Amino acid sequence: MKIIMSDPALKLLMVASEAAPFAKTGGLADVVGSLPPALRALGHDVRLVMPWYRVVRGITGSLRLSRRKIPVPMGGRIYLVGYRTGEIQGVPVYFIDVPEFYDRPELYGEQGQDYPDNAERFGLLSRAALELVRHLEFAPDVIHAHDWQAGLVPVYLHQQLWRDPFFAGTGSLLSIHNLGYQGIFPPEAKRVLGLDDTLLANDRLEYYGKISLLKGGISFADQVNTVSPTYCREIQTPERGMGLDGLLRSRADRLHGLLNGLDGNLWSPANDQALPHTYTAKDLSGKRACKKALQQELGLQLTANVPIAAMITRLDSQKGIELVLESWDRILRHNLQLIILGTGNPELERRLADAAEYYPGQVRVLLRFDDALSRRIYAGSDLFLMPSRYEPCGLGQLIALRYGSVPLVHATGGLADTIVDPQASAKRGNGFVFHEYRHSSLLECLERALATYAKPKDWRKLMLQGMTQNMTWAHAARQYVDLYRSCVDVGSGIKEFQ
Repeated sequence: MKIIMSDPALKLLMVASEAAPFAKTGGLADVVGSLPPALRALGHDVRLVMPWYRVVRGITGSLRLSRRKIPVPMGGRIYLVGYRTGEIQGVPVYFIDVPEFYDRPELYGEQGQDYPDNAERFGLLSRAALELVRHLEFAPDVIHAHDWQAGLVPVYLHQQLWRDPFFAGTGSLLSIHNLGYQGIFPPEAKRVLGLDDTLLANDRLEYYGKISLLKGGISFADQVNTVSPTYCREIQTPERGMGLDGLLRSRADRLHGLLNGLDGNLWSPANDQALPHTYTAKDLSGKRACKKALQQELGLQLTANVPIAAMITRLDSQKGIELVLESWDRILRHNLQLIILGTGNPELERRLADAAEYYPGQVRVLLRFDDALSRRIYAGSDLFLMPSRYEPCGLGQLIALRYGSVPLVHATGGLADTIVDPQASAKRGNGFVFHEYRHSSLLECLERALATYAKPKDWRKLMLQGMTQNMTWAHAARQYVDLYRSCVDVGSGIKEFQ
C-alpha cells in the first residue's frame, strides 16, 4: 500500500462492534473495515478495537491470546480481559476476548431477540478499549466510536477519565450509522455500567424513562457525524430524529454529514473472483455474459433483452419492502425479471416467498445471506432497486453503480446524495429517483427506467456515468482527518461537562 504522509500524523483509535471481513451485519462493518486502511494510506497511525466473536475465530483462526489479562473496572466489578491481535491491510486490530460475552452464535441476539446482557457486553467493549490503549501505551489523539455499541466511550472519557493524564490530549468522535438503533436499556443498567445518577438526565443518557447509550455518545462526544449530508439534516427533524432531534439540533455546531466511500479494490467488476466473467466500463461484454450466467444459475428465462431488476437488502420495513409488495403484481406485468436476496423480518420473508410462487421463471426470492451470489447479482442485473423509507448512506447503490446496475432509489439520506436522475441533470444522471414515499411513485419511476432501458444508447450512458464515478474512500478519509483535527482542537472542553 502506498503511504501518503500528512504532517502531522495522527494517532487514531477506532472502537466498533463489527468490521468486515471479521464480523458483519450491515453497513457499519463495511465502513469500519475500509476507513482505517484509507487513513493509514494517508500516513496516520490507526488501530481498531472490536470483540472476539465466535464468527471472527472462524475467519482468522485461533490468533494468540495475550499473555496477561487487563483489569477493567466497570460497575463495581473488575473484569479480566484478554485480547488477540490481527490486522486489516496493515491496520492492527485488537480483539477483546471475554468468552462469557462474545463467544456466542450471533453478534447481538438470536431468533429475533437481543441478548439480555447487551448493555454489559458493549459497555465492557467501550471501557476495555480505554484500558487496552493504556496497557499498549498508545495514547490516541482521537478515539472514533461507532454507533451505540461504542457510545459509552465519550461518556467514560468525560465522566471517569477526565483527570487521567494519559487521556489529557484525547478527543472523541461518535459516528451515527443508523439512528434507528440507539442502545436503549432499563435505567437499572446504569449500575452494571458504572454510570452515576447524574447521567440519568434528559440532556445526557435519559430516554423516555430508560437510558440510551447512543444518546450518551451524542451528548458527550467532542464531535458527532453521520454518514451523509442529507441524513445529517434529516435526523434533526421530528420526522427522522427518532426522539433525539432536539439533542441533535442543540449540537448542530458539532454535527457533520460525511458521505461514506467504497473500497474500490474490494468492489471491482474488473477483478471480482466471484464473477463468471469480469468486465470494465470500456468493455461491457463480460457484463452481458454475467447476465446470461445469472439467469442460468437462478432458473430464470434466458432472455437477453429483458431487464433484470434486483434487490440485495436486509428485509426490514426501513428498506421499502412494503412498497414493493404493494406494487408486486403491477411491477411484474412489465417485461422484466426480478431477483431479491436477503434475510430479516420473518413476516416479510414469508410474504415475499409466497408472492414469488406465482411468477416462476420471472422471479427469484432468495432468503439467505450469500456474498458471492450478491456480487453475481450486482454484475448480472440491469436495474438495482433501493426504495428505502430512510437510508443513512447506503452501500448497495454505490456497489450497483460500480457494477453497471443502474440504481432506482427513494430520495432520502445518502441515496439523495449519490443518485442523480437524468430529469434533474442529463449530464450527471446515473440513476432514477422518486420523491414521494408511495407505491404509485415507485411504479412511475420504474416505468421511466424501463422506457430508458428500451433506448440502448441512453441506458449505456447512465451505466457508464455510474461505473466511472470516483466514490472511493480516499476523499472521505481526508474529510475524516479534518474532523479528527477539530476533535483535538475542542478536546480541551472536556471539563465543561463536569
